[in-house]
Amino acid sequence: MITKEDLEHIGWLSRLELSDEDKEKYSPKLNSILDYFGELNEVDTEGVEPTYHVLPLYNVFREDEVGGTTTSLTQDEALSNAPRKQDGFFKAPRMM
Repeated sequence: MITKEDLEHIGWLSRLELSDEDKEKYSPKLNSILDYFGELNEVDTEGVEPTYHVLPLYNVFREDEVGGTTTSLTQDEALSNAPRKQDGFFKAPRMM
């Protein structure tokens, strides 16, 4: 059960300012969500293989091939749109 104090703490953690009206509004909604998770915990999942995605995932990457029909950019082409470059390299701002 989520109390108003819990909501204040969650709001503080997420840097949200919640009015008393917001706390009254969201407290029952969050409690109903927690109740639903409680129902899910009661479901018998013995023998059910865990799934991490609803739909099967497939690797959509192409094969890594040398050469082929694609050509690489030359160094001048790669640097042609760089806002800053120096000695044939991309120049980035100093971090320290």
